[in-house]
Amino acid sequence: MSMQNKAQMTEAVLFFNERGICKQMLFPEFEALLDSVVNMPEFADEQMRLVYVLINPRLMVRAAVFFYLDFDERGSADPGWNLPLRHLADNAGRGPDLGAGPIRLACRSQCPVSWHQMHLWDPSLAPGKNDLVLIRDLIKRNSLGLLVEEDAPVVLPERLQVADEEKWKAPDPAREAAAKQAEEKEQEHRLKTAQLIKQQRLRISTLGKQYEEELARTKLAAEEGKRVLQAEIHGLHQALRQQEELNASLKAELNAQADSVQKTREELSRQLQELEKHGRTEADILRAQFDAELQAKVAAAVAEFKEQVAIRDVELAYRAEQEAQLQRELERLAQERERLTAEDSEQILARLAKLGVVFVVYHPGAGHLTIPLQDIARYQDNPMSYAAAKCFVSEEQYRQWLAHYQQPTCEASLPSGERCAMPIDRVETPSRFVVGESNCCARHRAGARLRTVG
Repeated sequence: MSMQNKAQMTEAVLFFNERGICKQMLFPEFEALLDSVVNMPEFADEQMRLVYVLINPRLMVRAAVFFYLDFDERGSADPGWNLPLRHLADNAGRGPDLGAGPIRLACRSQCPVSWHQMHLWDPSLAPGKNDLVLIRDLIKRNSLGLLVEEDAPVVLPERLQVADEEKWKAPDPAREAAAKQAEEKEQEHRLKTAQLIKQQRLRISTLGKQYEEELARTKLAAEEGKRVLQAEIHGLHQALRQQEELNASLKAELNAQADSVQKTREELSRQLQELEKHGRTEADILRAQFDAELQAKVAAAVAEFKEQVAIRDVELAYRAEQEAQLQRELERLAQERERLTAEDSEQILARLAKLGVVFVVYHPGAGHLTIPLQDIARYQDNPMSYAAAKCFVSEEQYRQWLAHYQQPTCEASLPSGERCAMPIDRVETPSRFVVGESNCCARHRAGARLRTVG
């Protein structure tokens, strides 16, 4: 594009939200927004999706750059934002045709400057929700009030070519018109086909990246949940150990108090024996008083400690129930992750099969086998049975033939109990292998026949 044509281009910026295009402005207004001359309170504390477009005088889009812009809590644009929009637009790759030939398109999947890729986003190309069609229709409505050039394009003098004098004869107008029309149709068909292929590749790349990001987010959430549950289980284990230590200390204290009571009993018994010397009646009174006090103390101490032990038992049971519940939740998450992993594996195999990838394995006697997608599970369960079925023999016969194929020696037993191990001819086909014949030497085969006849 020449500098003259570049000068005629109009620069504009469009704002996108979840409903579509929500705001549009010319580039000088956007520069004022970047310089904090004006604010956008309606976009406060949000990351907005914007599109920088170049518009020719006939209201046709010639270039588009899809980028992000952050706003703070006051609605001011990020002061550190600095993307070379015009440079990206001038050096972007080819995109779909929006009425004036293929546009130059810069987005996350097609960025001419790799280190700016993270600041760009991919437009939706789905039928009925195509962001490029929304942009084309909005620019056509001319809501920005741009000057429109309606004059027919002027042919530049340097583009005019004069034919040689010997070619000045009058050509056949009908033939030339038909040839020109056919060439134009063929060229138009090629351009449309190339643009459609380019658009579909861009859409496939966009969907692939969205799927990878969603899968990464799911795995991250599962790992985070697993870490949280493991931390909770670890905390419960620690609390359980603390409760067990507390119970042990309470039991030790109870034993110490029991020892103290026993010592008190012994001391009182000694005192009682001394009092018996002074009088039988006084001794009986003291003995009764001592027994009553002792029983009351023992009963109070036992009741207190039984109450504490009961409280601890209830807490331990509650914590054990919580631990079991968390363990079940952890097992459920692990099963969910395995299911998602299995589904991802099946989806990957299905996608590979749709792309024309075939799965080939080699088995002796069967050669190279092409395994269809629906037979992969059966092959994984029992590869030997799968190969035997391809050779039209049973699995047992295939295993016996494979042992003979790998070591073609006589398998008959000598009178000493050892194996004959005489080299024999190898049977190359499992269906022709006969146990007792194909795996024995001539002497033992003859012996086997004689024994059979006898």
